[in-house]
Amino acid sequence: MTIASDDRGDWAALVPELLVTDLQRSRAFYCDLCGFNVRFARPEDVFLYLDLGAAQIMLEEVGPESWLTGALEPPFGRGINLQIEISGVAELAERLKVSGLRPFRELRTVWYREGDVEHGQTEILVQDPDGYLLRFVEVLGVRGV
Repeated sequence: MTIASDDRGDWAALVPELLVTDLQRSRAFYCDLCGFNVRFARPEDVFLYLDLGAAQIMLEEVGPESWLTGALEPPFGRGINLQIEISGVAELAERLKVSGLRPFRELRTVWYREGDVEHGQTEILVQDPDGYLLRFVEVLGVRGV
């Protein structure tokens, strides 16, 4: 059965599922520190589906049924960063600082060129407990170059 795009409700079309070593530790990071909400959980599968605004992510604790394509060696997710658009990125940066978690890249404002315009955002990059690189951004708008 095919689901029509207008029947999807507020489910994202692309949702990364990250394998983690300790689901409770990851839940504390994503929910308590970064502000995600648990959309649903399957405790029998050691699985969480999280959302934050329009962003959605799944977490699964590594187990015998995990879809492993190779050895998991820290930091996980090498070669990828997940951009997550939020409001209040400065507040997140402050929570990270208070928690003692050192960002991968400090809070900064950047402009990325697309043709004859630039898209601005304030961003901070942080690694989750397993090393996945997350780029939290607050969109500033567009300007001409």
